[in-house]
Amino acid sequence: MHSRIIVASALAVLPAALATSWDVSVGPNGQFIFYPEYVLAEVGDTVNMIFHPKNHSVTQSSFDAPCVPLAGGFNSGFQAVASDSDPTLPNFVITVNDTNPIWVHCEQKGHCGAGMVFAINPPDATSNHSFAAFQALAIELNGTQTSELPAVSTPPAQSWSIATATVTSDSSTWVSTYTSYIGTPEPTYAPSPVTHNITVGVNGQLAFGPSNISASIGDIVSFTFLAKNHSVVQSSFSEPCKPLNNGFNLGFQPVAANTTGPTFSITINDTTPIWGYCAQTSPVSHCGSGMVFSINAVESGPNNFAAFLALAESTLVNSTIASSNSTSSAASPSSTGKGSSGAIPSFRLGGVTALVGVVAAVMLML
Repeated sequence: MHSRIIVASALAVLPAALATSWDVSVGPNGQFIFYPEYVLAEVGDTVNMIFHPKNHSVTQSSFDAPCVPLAGGFNSGFQAVASDSDPTLPNFVITVNDTNPIWVHCEQKGHCGAGMVFAINPPDATSNHSFAAFQALAIELNGTQTSELPAVSTPPAQSWSIATATVTSDSSTWVSTYTSYIGTPEPTYAPSPVTHNITVGVNGQLAFGPSNISASIGDIVSFTFLAKNHSVVQSSFSEPCKPLNNGFNLGFQPVAANTTGPTFSITINDTTPIWGYCAQTSPVSHCGSGMVFSINAVESGPNNFAAFLALAESTLVNSTIASSNSTSSAASPSSTGKGSSGAIPSFRLGGVTALVGVVAAVMLML
């Protein structure tokens, strides 16, 4: 049973008949939005924030730092909802004490940066502090406090070369030829193969867990899919969110809430770094939100996992800014009267992709 959360406050003395209760949907249809995106309320009105499936929050922020919780501001905390069929969707009630603007965001990683913000009594569309300006700033800052995003650039390409090494396993010895660069581990087998487990969608987040591992030749890397609809696709360091030619692709694996999905495994044939990501893009790019992983990344050089993650996240910043620029001339919701209106966008999950080439032996363990 979900609890009803109320922000307590002293109400101005108004006749009850004059007070309005505004219903606002949090994440309807699986989208990273509030609907409506703002309301124009009077003192004494209440705003009833109703949570829909996924795991969102209603967190007060400020215009200048849209995605940063406001000190002393209200916060519903995360409200995980499994299905719209739940007859008691959790809610969070905000009481309006004055007509000053109130700025709100979802604190879930990647949601505010994708434009999931809300406002009570924002200035009209002609103001540089309008709701549209607030949302554009949230997208531009991508969840950070200032507009000074860290510079992200692709490190210089590594100098690859052909190397040989004598490999011994059990009673067999042979010469192995492989591609390598400085910092790559030697291509030797571990005393006994190890299975490394990576969870896809760990804790309901857009993340692999762990996201950066080291593995020896002969080791097995096992990917277990949890709830939602994720994929595991091999990419390259310089293009984190683009499939690698002839790389492995484990396809989309839709998994119901509170269940564990299929497990797929790859066997490591050499210690060349392997880069990968989730190719889901609905309702926001999972790769651009940081859902990437690496195997045998060389942490001592510029092509390390942190750099790979930064490159992946920069793709979301660039795409959302481009999207914001392309729609900036679109008509804003009417600022006359109370509230705003518009159709709720539809939501669609990606389809299942067939298993293609694998770098190593791929085994299905369902």
